[in-house]
Amino acid sequence: MTVIYESRYPTHPDDVKKYDTEQLRQHFLVDNLMQADKLVLCYTHYERVIVGSAVPVQAAVKLETVEALKAEYFLQRRELGIINVGGSGTVAVDGTNYVLHNKEALYVGMGAKDVSFQSSDSATPAKFYLNSAPAHHSYPTKHLTMDKCTVLQMGSQATSNERAIHQLMINDVVETCQLQMGLTVLKPGSVWNTMPAHQHDRRMEAYFYFDLAAEQGVCHFMGQPQQTRHIWVANEQAVVSPAWSIHSGCGTSNYAFIWGMAGENLDYHDMDKFPASAMR
Repeated sequence: MTVIYESRYPTHPDDVKKYDTEQLRQHFLVDNLMQADKLVLCYTHYERVIVGSAVPVQAAVKLETVEALKAEYFLQRRELGIINVGGSGTVAVDGTNYVLHNKEALYVGMGAKDVSFQSSDSATPAKFYLNSAPAHHSYPTKHLTMDKCTVLQMGSQATSNERAIHQLMINDVVETCQLQMGLTVLKPGSVWNTMPAHQHDRRMEAYFYFDLAAEQGVCHFMGQPQQTRHIWVANEQAVVSPAWSIHSGCGTSNYAFIWGMAGENLDYHDMDKFPASAMR
């Protein structure tokens, strides 16, 4: 099994004002996820969140630690959120198996030593998207499904942003230290996500776009509200969003995306909103 690891350092908003397209993509786009039989890990220095993936096809993929963590095992000082965006698969946590179907999630608390991923059918492999953050307490592992989470119906067809926000991993659904994750599905005919845009200076966020046809794309908006920038994103790619940045997107078709956050508090509604009229 191969582990693909990289580290991303923080950026200052004054510096980002000068970035060209390639620099923006280099610092904020994670475009190497979902590789067969590989564990992919991108360690960001924004709240030290790791964005990653595991796609078991020919064999199980194990959650291995990396030298940069200086840890005996991956979750020695971390918690983990997993959402499956592929076929059915199993996550084994210290000998207990959890079957995750498409769009189902698993929270794994600090201290779990042996975590591995397996697909039910190699022809339609599971695709496990991962977010991990530092933890200070060990909370129980919990299986989370779309029918048992909090769902917010947002937007409207008139503003092209009718969507369902599935809060799979927030503090009124599962206990975590700082990690929050959820899944947003846009209705057919809707293309805008997170509008009005917002930022939360107390948390970073990462967006992972999926269920997007190969010939389609999403224009992801980031930056300070008065200094916005954009990155074109393809299917199964992620964008890392610093706490000082807005995060919003507009697709050439409808799509779904996973949002993951970590930082100072667990208040999902702690955000500063910026209507389109305030954006530059």
